[in-house]
Amino acid sequence: MPSDHSSDVKFEIGHVLFIDMVGYSKLLISEQSELQQTLKEIVRGTEQCRLAQAEGKLLGLPTGDGAALVFRTSPEAPVLCALEISKALKSHPELQVRMGIHSGPVNEITDLNEQANIAGAGINLAQRVMDCGDAGHILLSKRVADDLEQYPQWRPYLHEFGECEVKHGVRIHAFNLHTDELGNPEAPKKFKNAQRITRAKRTKSLVGVLTIASLIALVIVALLFSPAILKMWTTAQRNNHIQPNQTAIASLPEKSIAVLPFANLSSDQENAYFADGIQDEILTRLSKIADLTVISRTSTQHYKSAPKNLREIATQLGVAHILEGSVQKSGDAVRVNVQLIKAANDSHLWADTFDRKLTDIFSVESEVAKAIAEQLRAKLTGQEEHVIAAKPTDNPEAYDAYLRGLAYNLKTGNTPANALGAQKYLKEAVRLDPKFALSWALLSYVEARGYITQTLQPTVALREEARQTAETALTLQPNLGEAILAKGYYHYSCLKDYDTAVRYFEQARQFLPNSSRIPESLAYVARRRGQWDRSESYFNEAGRLDPRNVFVLSQHALSYIYLRRFPEASRKLDQVLDITPDDVHTLVLKAAIAQAEGDLPQAAALLAPLHPGADDSPGLEAQVYQAILERRPAPIIPRLKELLAKPDPALGYITGELRFYLGWAQEVAGDHAAAQESWRQARSELEPFFKEQPENYFLIGDLALTNMGLGDKAAALRFLPG
Repeated sequence: MPSDHSSDVKFEIGHVLFIDMVGYSKLLISEQSELQQTLKEIVRGTEQCRLAQAEGKLLGLPTGDGAALVFRTSPEAPVLCALEISKALKSHPELQVRMGIHSGPVNEITDLNEQANIAGAGINLAQRVMDCGDAGHILLSKRVADDLEQYPQWRPYLHEFGECEVKHGVRIHAFNLHTDELGNPEAPKKFKNAQRITRAKRTKSLVGVLTIASLIALVIVALLFSPAILKMWTTAQRNNHIQPNQTAIASLPEKSIAVLPFANLSSDQENAYFADGIQDEILTRLSKIADLTVISRTSTQHYKSAPKNLREIATQLGVAHILEGSVQKSGDAVRVNVQLIKAANDSHLWADTFDRKLTDIFSVESEVAKAIAEQLRAKLTGQEEHVIAAKPTDNPEAYDAYLRGLAYNLKTGNTPANALGAQKYLKEAVRLDPKFALSWALLSYVEARGYITQTLQPTVALREEARQTAETALTLQPNLGEAILAKGYYHYSCLKDYDTAVRYFEQARQFLPNSSRIPESLAYVARRRGQWDRSESYFNEAGRLDPRNVFVLSQHALSYIYLRRFPEASRKLDQVLDITPDDVHTLVLKAAIAQAEGDLPQAAALLAPLHPGADDSPGLEAQVYQAILERRPAPIIPRLKELLAKPDPALGYITGELRFYLGWAQEVAGDHAAAQESWRQARSELEPFFKEQPENYFLIGDLALTNMGLGDKAAALRFLPG
């Protein structure tokens, strides 16, 4: 069952160039050897290979009829290398080569010969992109094209082909890279065939649609408002070198703004948390002005600081104005630069530089918020003026600890490491300043979310701590919106007291008019109550305030999965992958959908490139379930045994959960005795945690299923609701 929590797989991002000789198998052995040597010399002679090799940031892997080069320098490196190779090949017409490029997760492994090797989705997808091409083509994945599109010098050479179906039915969105002299400008055969097949399918589908007239209106609405369609429109605009529609930008709310990530100009890169914190604090103060529409940080953090395509970003986020900035911190001195830009014409409405001591940093955040409100002619109430001028703490060390905790909380992944990091620094902040209400409130929220998502161990002690921290924040500042929200989230997450939670959430609205967390939280409450339409409405509201929040998009997708509305779930997950390509847990969810639909080849294709460990139980369990569905559990059993041979105590009840899956795989393999032994051990590992975590519904499910496997019906039913 998909869960709300996730863990990081130990991957790094590699920039992969996959090279293949076309027609290699038809050559004589002597010809193959000669061409291999020629290609090897060409590749080794490129400047990009020499530079990366000198820095120790290149790994080359022979593939029989070509090679895979993994650069650890920049996304441009494999592209520049491919162009160098293409230029050199003009002197070798006997060498027919195609190339594919993708940036994605890779991890170093040791092969059977004890040699360094590399694996991962980055390698596999680069090969699949290459497989779409013919001789002379340099094809790019959509992720690489999006990266290059940020630089004007690359835009004229990027040409979108669309989607191509490759092995296991996986669809690849590819771009062609070519100049007037290098590359192949012709469409590959696979794309030409795909276009013919697509036209035939459309004709066949149209007949079916016409027979169900009642669905036409729904289809039209879905097409008009689908984010995927909007994104396709934006991509088409980009590749035709047309700016986003001026009318669309002009129609955006005038009093709307997005605050992009602030650049960290400090010599010490460890101060990046400080730049992130200043950006978020300015955004938070702006978001408390009801007359403004302010996009949440979770949507803006995926963009670069000071990007070149401001109009496109403004259109994607639905705002008329963009705030950019930079922060430079040296000792106790801070310099903050900010500029307010009107997206429709890239005009600078206002800019300023603030030089302050750390003890006076709050005045900068207040002055920036007031200046923007004036520029956008937003009306401020007396209460709002007081709130945006408020100084949350007089202790610089406490504020620094708060910003460090905030930085962990703002990270994209809701992982145990991020939850523990946020909890650690927020506790330090309130230790340094026990009257720091904002830090108490965020600490409560982190602990309550950790309790329900199990990124923190959901013990009775944690639940009590979440209550105490929320009440402390409210006692210190009864009208602090964040404290009211935290108290509501405690009632929702820890007590399942939904009526009280809703009252707090609605009360928090008047203090946090632009907070996406409020409709997001209300969506969760409605979902728990089985109010699916109301939950959908709240998710949509959260999406308007925070359109690129991958956690909200993933949760919205989970709702569709629970309702078995799989096409809608897949579209939401595709939105997540557009924002965070190759996200492992999103791929696992897409595989779960394919499994539920009975499309085992598609599920296998999505899961095969992943290499999750015991600390990534959703991914690992999805692979075990895939092996069980395919009735081929034998290969997965030794892997589970190896992982469970030396269990990590930090995994908690997950060790027992994985042992349950081992027993299930053994049962399907026909080894009933081994399955019974595994389930008995799983039960002994799970039961001690139940005493500390009596409301852990994942643990309850594990115990019920384990007892069911052992044939103890009474014990199994004891863990299920009556």
